[in-house]
Amino acid sequence: MPPLTYQILTAQNATTTNTIINHYATSSTFTQFAAYEGSAILKRDEEDATKLDIGIKVAQSKGVIDPNFVPEEYIKIDVLGKNPDEVADEILGIVRKSGEGGGGGAGGGVVVLCGLSGTGKGTTVSTLKHKLENEDNKHVVCWSNGNIFRSVTLLAATWCEQNIPNGEFNAELALTKENLQMFMTMLSFGKFNNDTYDTRICGLGLDYMVSEVQNTELKVPKVSKNIPTVAEVTQGEVILFAANAISKMGDDGIFVLLEGREQTVNYVRTPLRFTLTLSDMSLIGKRRAAQRLAAGVLSVVEEGASVDEIEKALDGQLALMVKEAT
Repeated sequence: MPPLTYQILTAQNATTTNTIINHYATSSTFTQFAAYEGSAILKRDEEDATKLDIGIKVAQSKGVIDPNFVPEEYIKIDVLGKNPDEVADEILGIVRKSGEGGGGGAGGGVVVLCGLSGTGKGTTVSTLKHKLENEDNKHVVCWSNGNIFRSVTLLAATWCEQNIPNGEFNAELALTKENLQMFMTMLSFGKFNNDTYDTRICGLGLDYMVSEVQNTELKVPKVSKNIPTVAEVTQGEVILFAANAISKMGDDGIFVLLEGREQTVNYVRTPLRFTLTLSDMSLIGKRRAAQRLAAGVLSVVEEGASVDEIEKALDGQLALMVKEAT
């Protein structure tokens, strides 16, 4: 493994984290910090899963989604000891043999990717997108439900401004079954400007294309601070909206990559479902610890710093972060 050069440090990729992990291979201090980070990640994942389960049960009780729905089986991919290219190639080997949009040409398809935090889902999606576009000549879209939750939250917050005297967000009044049904009718997915797929928000005096306001109107405080509340009661509605949008794109020859937790992506029909796993769970904490250390070092060293300067800063950041954690 090469030393941690400034070039490797600034890459902020798998090589960066692996170099730092190798650098501290015999360090009990790093192992301690990694164990703390790993425990925190698993705890957050468990908490998120519990919240999602509540949201799914709410949707089932409302009759929004079928409680007896059974998704296609997930294919497990152990990422231990593999770089992003190797993980992506393993997945693509299955995709290309499946006949579901595999191989070159304009055929569409849907790949669902799940896994615990720290297993490399985001990096794998980016690598898959690059390979599908450049090796298989696919038109690829990476879908996230996040902007749909934000769109519903914007509508709910706007409704409060128009219907509650002080304009403050009131979940009990805004998120009734009738209002949620109304909000979802104000969202539509299809081809709009320049024959490009987008989500349109149209209602309550608003008329936006999500692609044009995803970093402005959908990021304002009245949206950001209320997303958790709205998401808890709209899982079913957003899941179905996403499933329809993804199906529409797939049928139109677009290859869709969908990353998320199983509870939220189960309802998208596709045989190409993958779960990233790690046979050595300690690596999740090591990766996160290395990512945090790299970011910390970048904030204190000057451009073009030497290996010795970087390693000294690395030790300093490790000591600081361990102290904060304990």
